[in-house]
This record gives sequence, structure tokens and C-alpha cells, in this order.
Amino acid sequence: MTDAPRTAPVPAKPPRGFAALSIPNPITIGVFTAIYFALVAACTFVSAIIFAGFGSILLPALCALASGCVYMLLVSRLGKFGGITVMGLVMGLFFLISGHFVLAFLANIICAAAADLIASMGRYRSRIGILVSYVVFSYGLTGPILPLWFMKDAYVASLEAKGKDAAYIDGVFAQVNTGSFWLAMAAILVCALIGGWFGQRMMRKHFAKAGII
Repeated sequence: MTDAPRTAPVPAKPPRGFAALSIPNPITIGVFTAIYFALVAACTFVSAIIFAGFGSILLPALCALASGCVYMLLVSRLGKFGGITVMGLVMGLFFLISGHFVLAFLANIICAAAADLIASMGRYRSRIGILVSYVVFSYGLTGPILPLWFMKDAYVASLEAKGKDAAYIDGVFAQVNTGSFWLAMAAILVCALIGGWFGQRMMRKHFAKAGII
């Protein structure tokens, strides 16, 4: 009698939430990060026109409202730890290189890593978990505006170093007070919830049917 042929054991798949990034994934991350960056740039232009003196203060909220679909698609396409963190890291590096305070970099990377961790707890499948992670991620864009309230002297010095006059500086801080701070934070929460919900709805209603996810 001959022994039956042996088949090699099939390796168990790692949990979806913590699987290592495969080769195509950096490309996917790059594409969605570029789209997110373009949306942030567009929102910067729009907020300056629509909100006038409140433009920079309400910019993170506007970005949160507009970027839900991009975030949800990234999470759905990857389903692995690291993609959200990398996107936040890229945005933080951009702010750092473009002359913002270190706080802008730290806020982006900390919020992105926390959002990635929250989404991973539900293995990137929990709708509520992903929505909460998007809210946390959206607060990363507060990095460039937080110095308006908490580092005023340093912010004024940086504007003066760039040659800005007193009238310009007074205009920048005209709407900066305790009330506008809580307005900005609350607006991010509300807009991120709406933007994230809309992104999830679009995924179920259109992207899934089209085979995009």
C-alpha cells in the first residue's frame, strides 16, 4: 500500500483588522490620500469665500462634511490597520512643511492613529465604529487652528515674521474667542457625523452596486 498524497496545510488568514499591508495597498492609500488632500484644498478655498472671517475656524468642519465618502471608501477597500494613520501622517507632514506649528502635525497623526485603532476594534466592519473613527479623524484638521486660541503670542509672532501688519493680524483674531472655539469643535462633530453617515449611505446605495467596493 502506498501512502496517500499529503497536501500542504493552508495557512490561517490573519484577522482582517490587523493584517499586514499587501503590495497594492500603498497605491490605494496614495490615491485616496491625494483625493482627500484635493478636497481639503477645495474646502479651504470655499470656506474663505462663504464664511469670511470664520473661514479658517470652520474649515475642519467643512472638510469633515465633504470627505466622508473618501474616508469610507479607503476603510472599505483596505480593511487593515495603517491606511488611516498614513493618510493623517501625510496631511500632518504637509502642514509641517508648509510652515504651520508642530501642533498641526501632532494633531493629525494622533487623531489618525486613534481613528485607525477605533476602526480596527470592529475589524473595519462595524458601521458605528467606523463612523466614530471618522469623527476622531476629522479633529486632526484642528491642528492648524488650535494655536489661534492656545498659542496666540507665538501665532502673532509668526505673522509678524511673514511681514503681516497690525490690521491683518487684528482681522485674523477678530473672531477668536471662547465662543468661537466651542462653535468650531461642535461644528466638526456635527459635520463629521453627517459626512460619515452620507459616505456610508453612498457606499451601500451606489459604490457596492457598481462593484467599486
